[in-house]
Amino acid sequence: MNATAELIPEKHQLDEPIHHKHYLINGELLSWSGKSSEIYSTISSTKEYKPSLLGSIPDMAEKEALLALEAAHGAYNQGQGVWPTMKVNDRIECMEKFVKQMETKRDEVVKLLMWEIGKSLPDSEKEFDRTVEYIYDTIEDYKQLDRNSAKFEKNDGVYAHIRRGPLGVVLCLGPYNYPLNETFTLLIPALIMGNTAIFKPAKFGVLLITPLLEAFQSSFPKGVVNILFGRGRALAAPIMQTGQVDVLALIGNSKSANALQDQHPKSNRLRLVLGLEAKNPAIILPDADLELTIDECISGTTSYNGQRCTALKVVYVHEDIAEAFNKKFSAKVDALKFGNPWDKGVQLTPLPEPDKPDYIQELIDDALAKGARILNKKGGKRYDNFIWPAVLYPVTKEMRVYQEEQFGPVIPLVPFNDIEEPLDDMAESNYGQQVSLFGKDVYALAPLIDTLANLVCRVNLNSSCQRGPDVYPFTGRKDSAQSTLSVHDALRSFSIRTFVAFKDNELNNETVQQLLETKLSNFISTDYIL
Repeated sequence: MNATAELIPEKHQLDEPIHHKHYLINGELLSWSGKSSEIYSTISSTKEYKPSLLGSIPDMAEKEALLALEAAHGAYNQGQGVWPTMKVNDRIECMEKFVKQMETKRDEVVKLLMWEIGKSLPDSEKEFDRTVEYIYDTIEDYKQLDRNSAKFEKNDGVYAHIRRGPLGVVLCLGPYNYPLNETFTLLIPALIMGNTAIFKPAKFGVLLITPLLEAFQSSFPKGVVNILFGRGRALAAPIMQTGQVDVLALIGNSKSANALQDQHPKSNRLRLVLGLEAKNPAIILPDADLELTIDECISGTTSYNGQRCTALKVVYVHEDIAEAFNKKFSAKVDALKFGNPWDKGVQLTPLPEPDKPDYIQELIDDALAKGARILNKKGGKRYDNFIWPAVLYPVTKEMRVYQEEQFGPVIPLVPFNDIEEPLDDMAESNYGQQVSLFGKDVYALAPLIDTLANLVCRVNLNSSCQRGPDVYPFTGRKDSAQSTLSVHDALRSFSIRTFVAFKDNELNNETVQQLLETKLSNFISTDYIL
């Protein structure tokens, strides 16, 4: 999809390329004079297709990685640093200062989301606004967590003052498909709980972090947040090899997670917070409401071109309704609007990875060679930066599109007659994030729900799979996740229960009373944050 500059609305047009030369270590925005990597968008602004140069970022290596680690390690200081020992209210003030500054950068970040990763304007705005809302919700949940801790418990003559404490140094690596939102769902709870962090933005969606560097620098104490740019392999590996990382927070794929874990010399001391790949299925029963099911499956398979871990990546359709479903579903896929992110009503947009259309074509060709056919007329149609979603049927286990997480616009439909077929497939799968179940007969649904709840972590009834609302648990089984992310759960994933205990006697009671009255301890406190 090409567009001349004059056809692009003025507020969405590219300004001069952003040749970013700064990075954040130990509270200082340092200037970079070394090698840089150019950042291109697959969106063209000329009549003849040509990727657009968006700018460049520092191409950092081991030296800078270890300096960032030294800063984060020093700021944590084995739990003795200013940040981990700070009063809860003071950490909240820092986070509130940051989010208020972040809100002033909305237009810049939204524009870069569109150009860097091809996300539509409404979805880019939603990602920014949802992230801001997530931060405010996290602050409120942290206040409630602190309120719940502002007390003493007593059992068997022993008092306990129980709180949650930080874990240490966090290495934070986010994904390209939600480079702001999902990255911050790791970074924000990690920071507010008193951890220090080293953060490397995703490969795609990296420039959109640059408007926020000053906010990070001015809002948090030295060394609490350290932001690097470059290749993950060059930066993350040497950091992990030191053994000084306490938490690996990563949203990506299991191969990367395993490789980084293996680099750590004491993996038993490494806490993992991982959001990984998934092959979420839809199961369509013969009594499903066809119109509702098709609408939800369109959303689940094609939203952001299928580039979501929560996307529906395989659709099981009962043979009794397969013909009717396939015909209507294929027609709706072909009716979707393709265009640039700022085009009104656009539903399909350019793919940010230049090699993704070729990969999707490989999956299509493999499926066709093994007996599938393309049901929709536009399926597989190529543009310079896109390939139209191909609805493939019938898909079998031998096909790559069944086995691999496609993470892009291709839709495999698998016919079934016996419900045990999709259930057995899910049980054998390496993944276990979510499922969408479509049907109305409660006698059929009830045993299915009971089984599916033990195969995945979220069963969506007559609804497509999704992450939100962010207050609900977001996790998975097997290779799909480790730990739980949500406003409530993430605070717990990035912390550990720790407490002060004392026997009920006159000396201890008097001592603790004085600690409370003098307010000398940030830990022993019954102050109530409103």
